[in-house]
Amino acid sequence: MESLAILVPCLPVASALFILGFLRTHRQAAARLSVGATALTLLAGAVVFVHYLMVSHVAVVGSGGRWGSLWLDPLSLVLWIFVAGISLIVHIYSVRYMIEEPGYARFFALLDLMTAVILFMVSAADLVTLLVAWFLVGVFLYFLLGHDHRRPAAGRYALWTQLTYRFGDLPLWFAALILIHCYHSISLPVIFARIQQAPHLQLWGLPVTELTGSLVALAAFARSAQFPLHTWLPYTMDGPTPVSALMHAGIVNAGGILFNRFAPLFEHAGWVLHATFAVGLVTAVTGSALMLIQNDIKRSLGYSTMGQMGFMVMECGLGAFPLAVFHLIAHGFFKASLFLGAGDVIGEARAHDAVPPDPIYVSVVERRPAKPSRLPWLVAASLTVLVPLVVLSLSHLFVSRHLFFEQGVLVLLFFGWVTGAQALFAAHKMSQQNPWRLMIGILVSFVIIVIGYTLISHYFGRLLYPDEHESLMLYAAASIHRLSFDALVLILTLIFVGGWALTFLADSRDLGQNLSGRWRSAYLGLYALLSRELYVADAYERLGQILLHWSRRLNVWLGWC
Repeated sequence: MESLAILVPCLPVASALFILGFLRTHRQAAARLSVGATALTLLAGAVVFVHYLMVSHVAVVGSGGRWGSLWLDPLSLVLWIFVAGISLIVHIYSVRYMIEEPGYARFFALLDLMTAVILFMVSAADLVTLLVAWFLVGVFLYFLLGHDHRRPAAGRYALWTQLTYRFGDLPLWFAALILIHCYHSISLPVIFARIQQAPHLQLWGLPVTELTGSLVALAAFARSAQFPLHTWLPYTMDGPTPVSALMHAGIVNAGGILFNRFAPLFEHAGWVLHATFAVGLVTAVTGSALMLIQNDIKRSLGYSTMGQMGFMVMECGLGAFPLAVFHLIAHGFFKASLFLGAGDVIGEARAHDAVPPDPIYVSVVERRPAKPSRLPWLVAASLTVLVPLVVLSLSHLFVSRHLFFEQGVLVLLFFGWVTGAQALFAAHKMSQQNPWRLMIGILVSFVIIVIGYTLISHYFGRLLYPDEHESLMLYAAASIHRLSFDALVLILTLIFVGGWALTFLADSRDLGQNLSGRWRSAYLGLYALLSRELYVADAYERLGQILLHWSRRLNVWLGWC
């Protein structure tokens, strides 16, 4: 079985080398080989995963202090199937999508190499393999984003992404050097075992776990487009659509993968998790707000990914590490389907431009009711607030009662309540002839989805972290003082309930159309701020101009030009 495991990341490499060596001019043969190799990779990964479920034995292939070893634990095996599955979908889609593009065979070779380095990255059992794979992901992404040399914008933003990735690599390199220096090994299982034996080891007067944990978190922030290191993500849409799908479905999830791989560090780095939660929260709110004002579908999907990555990092900050993995897998398949279907959406929008029809035609010819009915706003408000709270609480109560004593779980329940309430409120605003039937159908669907999600996430967490003590340690590290936590939950509850009440009131009385001059100015100012993307990209551009100016002056002073 270990020999089969070695084939999983090596099959895409062999396919890429064969294409580059012998099939550069054979377009169809190159595509078939690439798709076939990816399908075999997925099949081999599934076989290894099933074998693990049968024997429940974690193995390290190529151990003994050497680099190039693979860690066959649940996290690696689950991500192998996820990465290979997303890659296979992208490969199949690219067969027809890229048929008229130059460098057809080279594109598939690059896809294979990208798949291989991601597979090595998620299963690396030593720091050298992890760092090399982490670096090569950025390199191959640069070539994939700039695949079309005829588009200057694609090359410019590919370089922008490369620079951001290289900036984010530095903290991870420093963290690796510190871990090797303090624990005298490059093997991750050995390092984590020694951390458990000496969790309070210090370097330069600082705890090693907190120092390296903060560096790993910074590397994850840059790779997962956390604010303010997010600007590269929405500007990479000039690359091929399959690359966008692969990037938003898999590559940008590297931050959550890194948090889970270094989970033993964060068991002893509570303040790092608190900072991670704050960064994820700001990113989630910022990405979601910027997504709403975009007029380009791919740019909107890019900011949607930014918001989802914020939620993923926020889950890590709460100590819910396995939930972050479940989130990135679900988001990966969902976002890949959205990107690959973006062309159909654009075609549908061109065919149906959503221009409001003539009211006489609607009422006479189509015979629609002039004023569709809605639920009374008080009934809708009660359903919106109470149903998500009851369903979420009961589902977690039946799954695991002790989780209610973990602050991270309570915060996740709170955000689940907010999300469910927003979904029900959106359903309330839908005009239907029978609003009760619509609301009952949505409530039944909501209950089924929440219960299924709760059960799957619970057992998925047990798969990734069989030792329940490890999960409790992560939740404990993410906890804050009880009084501060209660105050935070109370403030957030009042804010959201007040916001819902104001929204229902405005919706029922059409107050949104009668804003005073002062409030209208504030609204326009906020819209202008969001339309300029909070001026973060402008600040980076200005910083680049300053660096270029002083570099020219330095060249003149030194006589280099």
